[in-house]
Amino acid sequence: MAGLPKELIESPKHVEVGRLATDDALSDVLRNIRLSGSLQFCFMPTGAWQTDAAPSLSELSGKPSSAIPFHIIVEGTCWMKIEGHAHILKAGDVVAFPFGTGHQLGAGSGGRLILPTQNLPPKPWREIPVLHYGKEAQRVRLLCGYLLCDALNFRPLRNALPTLLHVSTRTNRDTAWLRATIEQIVSEVDSPRSGGLSMLERLTEVTFIELLRHQIITAQSQPGGWLAALADPALGKCLALIHDDPAREWSMQNLSAASGLSRSTLAERFETMLGTSPMRYVREWRLCLACLALSSTTKRIAAIAHEAGYGTEAAFNRAFSRAYGVPPATWRQTTKRG
Repeated sequence: MAGLPKELIESPKHVEVGRLATDDALSDVLRNIRLSGSLQFCFMPTGAWQTDAAPSLSELSGKPSSAIPFHIIVEGTCWMKIEGHAHILKAGDVVAFPFGTGHQLGAGSGGRLILPTQNLPPKPWREIPVLHYGKEAQRVRLLCGYLLCDALNFRPLRNALPTLLHVSTRTNRDTAWLRATIEQIVSEVDSPRSGGLSMLERLTEVTFIELLRHQIITAQSQPGGWLAALADPALGKCLALIHDDPAREWSMQNLSAASGLSRSTLAERFETMLGTSPMRYVREWRLCLACLALSSTTKRIAAIAHEAGYGTEAAFNRAFSRAYGVPPATWRQTTKRG
């Protein structure tokens, strides 16, 4: 009889409690990340060229403030300029801009100006548009677009992100899964099949989550902020409990007991590391989940208000409007997924 694979007969590895709490909270946030919209196109310039520095990709979404532009370098090399800094991008690099920060791409110097977003065919598209520029031998191939992600409305997560997410799948051994996902995206673009646009949206979603996970893992040593709070044994446990059961009637007393800290120490540590109070954090997470429910479900607003811990729909409407600038009904109308 064949023996069992080694990984099935070994005892599970010990995991530190603090790390487990961190992973639980991270998993809960990542699990709630879903795209509420996206667009992809491919463009292939040759020779010397440059794009406009304006964040025109986000303008395609109709919601410039919430669109996240991204670029995947499939072939060749180009430069990128952002906030006064220059970066060299090579095949296998992925860049995304969580806040839609303006940037410029190009190759060589003094090249012709190209505006891919203005040359796209009218929608709807049956296949991903591929735009060609020039006939020189030196070619760069990029997959570009934008995505909309409601989970980035969660302020602690937004505050933990830089203006630029940049991962090289070419040299980093920890990005094998991301590299394989990109290869599948390229395959879908090169060999269009039925349902290809839907598949590309799912693959783009996976790519973005991998970018976020890479950023979170590499930034956990920061002295303050949400990532540092997750890594803190007491705060990490407290945050994991909130994320695991957001509808519970949390109070300073039961959060203090769960974290093993006094109420004053818990409040002070929340303020120092997260710039907020424990109860305000609970409200922000509940409202973030309400955003997701409004965008992705047909639940009545009254039911969403109840799940968010509000006794009346009117109270929920006021809290939501203060946090997001518009009432829940308006949010649902403008973000509803097709």
